[in-house]
Amino acid sequence: MGQPQRKRDAWIKDAGVEIPVMKDLGRKVDVLWYVGSYPSYHPRGIDAASAAARIFTALGIDFAILGKEEKDDADSQRLAGEKGLFEMMTEYNIETFNKYEWDELVVTGPHELNAFKNVYPKYGFERPVVHYTTFLARHLDKLKPMLKHPVNKKITYHDPCYLGRHNGEYDAPRQLLEAIPGVELVEMGRNRENGYCCGGGGGGMWMDSFTAKHTNMRLSEKRAMEAASTGANVLAVACPFEVSRFSDAVKSTGNEHVDVLDILELLDRSMRGE
Repeated sequence: MGQPQRKRDAWIKDAGVEIPVMKDLGRKVDVLWYVGSYPSYHPRGIDAASAAARIFTALGIDFAILGKEEKDDADSQRLAGEKGLFEMMTEYNIETFNKYEWDELVVTGPHELNAFKNVYPKYGFERPVVHYTTFLARHLDKLKPMLKHPVNKKITYHDPCYLGRHNGEYDAPRQLLEAIPGVELVEMGRNRENGYCCGGGGGGMWMDSFTAKHTNMRLSEKRAMEAASTGANVLAVACPFEVSRFSDAVKSTGNEHVDVLDILELLDRSMRGE
């Protein structure tokens, strides 16, 4: 991400709530939250991470992050052919996870979910890991009464490949969206198992300029047009990569009227009335 490791947790000072760091906390927690690189450094990713922190705090979740000790899951590097770098990062991450006591690993992004759940076990890491949508859907009984402010929007949801097809989670994101008062959820023609890739997986996130020169239209642009065709004014996502990819795509396809927001941001808006 072009930023130094020492700034990985710089975002927490402006989140509006206290965010515990494992090294400083010095005790076991129920949830170790793996924030991820994009939510730690990219401005739009930080928006979602800050929203997650406020939601976890409001729910009374006993959580902490790794802070400056957190490093990238390196799955994009693996998929781009950098196996040696991936194995080096995997070894570091597993050692760091094992330094602390926690019951469940909650991740912000589907790519990290797939890496920790399906790839890291080959290297000896076998601990409970869930995406934030799955985790929050479990707490809907407590979360729903907190969603007091209507978000009067027509929303369509994009299924991330690594959350849906690779890990079978289709319901939790929709349950969260439907719990928000004022939301009208409309589906794109290609959804759930038949959802359309945004083009960011397999290292594609870092090859966008190359792809643009070799195709008539990016996958993200095709998907943005599908979202706009539903009449929705919000495209909801559950992957940090997708916020920036689709934000660019709605502009390049002339669909600036469609806002691209992470589900975390929508929940946070309903809680806070912003």
